[in-house]
Amino acid sequence: MPPVSEGLLGAALLDAILPVFVTGSWDDGMPVLWVNPAFTESTGISTDDMNRRGIHPLLTLVEDDPDREPGQASLRAGKPTERMIRGQRANGAPTWWHVSMSPIPDGDGSVRMWLGAATDVSTYVQRHAAQLASLEFERRERADLDLVAQTSELLGDLEYPYALRDIADLLRALVPWAGFYLNDDGLMFADGVDVASPPSGRGRRHTRYVPESPVLAHQGDQLGDDAAGVRASVDQVQDLLDGVVDGPVLLELDGRFPAHSASGWLRRDLVRRIVEETGVIPRSVVVHGVAGRRRVLGLVASWHGAGTAVDGLVGPDPDEIPAEPQHVFTVIEVVARRAGTAIDNARLYAREHRLAEALQRAMLPEQAEVPGLDVWTYYAPNAEHAQVGGDWYDVLQITEGTVGLVVGDVVGHDVEAAAAMGQLRSVVRSYAFELATPGVVVDRVDQLVTGMRIPRSASMVYATLRHEPDGDVWAVQYTRAGHLPPLLLRDGTVTQLADAGGSLIGFGSKPRATARAELRRGDVLLFYTDGLIERRDRSLKVGLDALIETSARITARDAAGVGEELLSRLADAPEDDVALVVVRVPDPVVDAEVQPLSPRSRRWLLPSEPASIGRARHAVLRTCQAWGLPESASAELVVSELVANGVLHGWGNIALRLFDTGDGLRIEVEDSNPAPPVTTDGHPNRLGGFGMQIVERLADWGWRPAGSGKLVWAKLRPTGA
Repeated sequence: MPPVSEGLLGAALLDAILPVFVTGSWDDGMPVLWVNPAFTESTGISTDDMNRRGIHPLLTLVEDDPDREPGQASLRAGKPTERMIRGQRANGAPTWWHVSMSPIPDGDGSVRMWLGAATDVSTYVQRHAAQLASLEFERRERADLDLVAQTSELLGDLEYPYALRDIADLLRALVPWAGFYLNDDGLMFADGVDVASPPSGRGRRHTRYVPESPVLAHQGDQLGDDAAGVRASVDQVQDLLDGVVDGPVLLELDGRFPAHSASGWLRRDLVRRIVEETGVIPRSVVVHGVAGRRRVLGLVASWHGAGTAVDGLVGPDPDEIPAEPQHVFTVIEVVARRAGTAIDNARLYAREHRLAEALQRAMLPEQAEVPGLDVWTYYAPNAEHAQVGGDWYDVLQITEGTVGLVVGDVVGHDVEAAAAMGQLRSVVRSYAFELATPGVVVDRVDQLVTGMRIPRSASMVYATLRHEPDGDVWAVQYTRAGHLPPLLLRDGTVTQLADAGGSLIGFGSKPRATARAELRRGDVLLFYTDGLIERRDRSLKVGLDALIETSARITARDAAGVGEELLSRLADAPEDDVALVVVRVPDPVVDAEVQPLSPRSRRWLLPSEPASIGRARHAVLRTCQAWGLPESASAELVVSELVANGVLHGWGNIALRLFDTGDGLRIEVEDSNPAPPVTTDGHPNRLGGFGMQIVERLADWGWRPAGSGKLVWAKLRPTGA
C-alpha cells in the first residue's frame, strides 16, 4: 500500500468535519497557527480572530474546565493531554467538547507546535446528566416514601407517648427543625397523643398568653418599630386552625402579633425552642394544618434554615442552606394529613370504646349482698368487640329470704344488642318484684317484648331461691327460655337443671313451665352464658360436656374460688361474651378447712357505693379462710381503707383483686380516678384522713396508672412482722 503524502494529510484535515487546529508552544503563549473550516464553523472564529485575543487565545473559549490544572501541566511538559471543557458554539449555544492535544516535535525533539482536535460531546453529557438527575429523583422518591412509611408505622401505635416526637425527628432529615402542636383547649407542643383524654371542645380559639422571651425582645429591638409592626393584624395560624385557609402558611417570625393570638403564641414558642436546639433565631417557619374529619386538630411547624445566629450559640450557616425543593413541602403535607387522620381515628375509637364500656357497665347490675348465700358474679365482653355485648345477669333481693337470679343472652355484639339487653333487663326486674313464680314472670315478659318489637332474639333463665324456715335448705324454682341449663354441684356430682325449657323470649306460644330443685349446705348453683363453653372448633354439646367435667373436679369451697377455677380452665381466650353467676350455700364445717388446691387469686367488681366496703371485707375474710391465711384481721383493715378511698374519691366501678403470693396476701383496688393516693396526718376539724397511715403500718403499698384511672396495691407483711 503506497504511503500517504503530506499533501493528502493536509487535505484530509482541511476537509474533516471534526474541528482541528494547530497552535504554537506553551512558552510562546500557544498562538493559533491554523484552524480548519469545521473549527471556524463551530466557534465562529477564524485564525486571525483567535490571535487578536492575546496569548493563550483558546482559553478565552473555555467556560468550564474541570481538569484545568493537570491539563496545563501536561502542555508545559510537552505531554499529550485530553480533557472535557465547556464552551459556546457560534450561535451562542452552550456545548461540551472533548479536546485532545498532541505535540508536534521538531527534528531535535523539542515541541514547537501542537495539533488539537475537538469532538462535540454535548449530547452524551446531557444524556448522562439526565440519567444522573433521574437517579437522584428516584433516590429522593424512595427516601420520601421510606419516610412516609416509617411515619405510618409510628401513627399505627399512637398509644406510644413519643410517637409525634419520633415523627418530627424523621422530618428533620428534610429540614433543620420540625415539631407538632395539638389544639386541645389551646395550642400545646406535643410529643405524643393522649387518646384517653380527647379534646375538651374549647380548643378552637387559642387564648393562652405567654410572656415574650428576652431573645424575642432583643430581636424586636434590632428590627425596629417599623419592622415590628408588620403583619400585626393578621392571625394566619388562627385562620389555619379555623379552616379559613387550607395552608400551608408562611409565618414570618420577625412580625408582631396580638398577645392573645395563635400566631403570637406560636411565634414565641417556636423561637424559644429553635434557639435552644439550634442556636439560630429563625426568620420564618412553614405551618401545615393537621386536619381531622371535622376540624383542624393541630399543626406541624417546620423551619427550613433561614435565621440569625445568636452570640455564644452554634448553628448552621444561613448562606450555606439551599432553597428547599418542592418535594419537602409535599412530604410534610402528606405526613400532616396522615397524622390528622390517625389522631382522629384513635380518638374516635377511644371515645366509642369508653362510651360502649360505660353503656355496658351501666346496664349490668350491681350485685346485691344476699344474707345466707355466697354469691359471685362475673362479666367479660369478647375482646374482639368494642367492650359491649348482649349478655347480662342480675341478682335481686326480692324480699327477705327470697332472691331472684337471671342470666340472659341477646344475639349480637354491638350497641343495638346492648340496648335490647337493657330493655329486657328492665322488664324482667319489673315483673320479678311483682310476681313470685318464674314461669309466670317469663310469660309476662313474652307478652311485653312482643309489643315492644325488640329487634334481637334473646335467651334467658330465671330462678328464685327461697330460704326455707326450717334448716339451711333453699328452695329453687326456675324456668328456661331457650337458654342453657343451670348446673347444680353437690359432693362432686353435677346435675343439669334442664327441665322447664321453652322457646326464646318473645316466641312463647303457650304458658311457661316452672321446675323445682333445692340447695343444701355446700351446694353450688351455676348460671352461665354460652360464651363460657362455645368454641369455633367444637359443638355446643361438647363444650357443655367439658363444663360438666370441669365442674365435677372443682376443689374450691367459696363462690369466688369456684368461678376462678371455671374461668382459668374454660375461658382463657373466650370467643364470645361471658356472664357467670355462682351461688353457694355456706357450710361452716367444710368452709373451716383449708383449700390447698384452690386457685390463689380472686376478683370482684364492686359499685362505687358505701355498701361495697362491707362486701369487700366479707370477700377478704372468706378468701383468707379458704386459703388458710392468718392475717385476715389485717387484710380486713387494709381492704376496708383502700375500697373506702375508691368510694370516697373515685367514680365508676371498683375492681378488687386478691392474690396469695406465697409470702403474704396482695390486695389490688382499681378505680377510675387517676389521682394518686396521698398519706396525710388527718383532716383538720373533722374525722378521718388516717387511712393510708393504717395501710402503711400493716403492708407495703404503691400505685400505678391503670387504664383511665389508677390501681393501688398493698402486700400484707407477715403476722410476725
